[in-house]
Amino acid sequence: MHRLRALLIVTPLILISCVPSGHRPPPVRRPVPVRPAPARPAYDAAARRQCLSDLSADGARYTLLPDRVFAGGCSAIGTVQLSDIGMPVSNLGAMTCPLADAFTRWTRDATQKAAIAWLDSPVVKIESFGTYSCRPVNGVEGNRLSEHGLSNAVDISGFVLANGRRITVLNDWNGPDQYARNFLRAVHDAGCRRFHVVLGPDANAFHRNHLHFDMGRGPYCR
Repeated sequence: MHRLRALLIVTPLILISCVPSGHRPPPVRRPVPVRPAPARPAYDAAARRQCLSDLSADGARYTLLPDRVFAGGCSAIGTVQLSDIGMPVSNLGAMTCPLADAFTRWTRDATQKAAIAWLDSPVVKIESFGTYSCRPVNGVEGNRLSEHGLSNAVDISGFVLANGRRITVLNDWNGPDQYARNFLRAVHDAGCRRFHVVLGPDANAFHRNHLHFDMGRGPYCR
């Protein structure tokens, strides 16, 4: 009996020692737990009033828009139409107040500072692909609803300078001009400090021609 027990113990050790070190089975990789996205903060009447007060204090002129609900879960709730933030911006539609306030501050502070620092000329116009659009993320069927579908995102495609030069995300993000590249990365990074989610050409091919800013679940910057 004692010899049988010894044989049972020694045999697995012999078998293990006979397996070449380079052919041992790989360790089992356990799945990494995924953290759930944080809940969307409450946006009640008091928060809306405070946001509108902040927006006015930041120097924006705007019009309050009626609340609207559309098919497919899309909506424009608590939105404004920006009419003056110090420079024209093309294609702006309904924007939630938090998005409009963050966008106003980004335009007023970060964009102009970066333009003077890297391009030696102020921005006189910002070009956008718009705000509200009832569609899934990246326009791919089956994805969750985009923040554009909640009027909570804006896509920026280009900048026109006072000297007549036009800088675009598509042509200049990886273009030959180092100063234009630095400018675009500066406004991208400044957006990461003001918006909840920022996506640019380094995020994926869907954003090769614009910077996406939204106030949804974050923070995320790429």
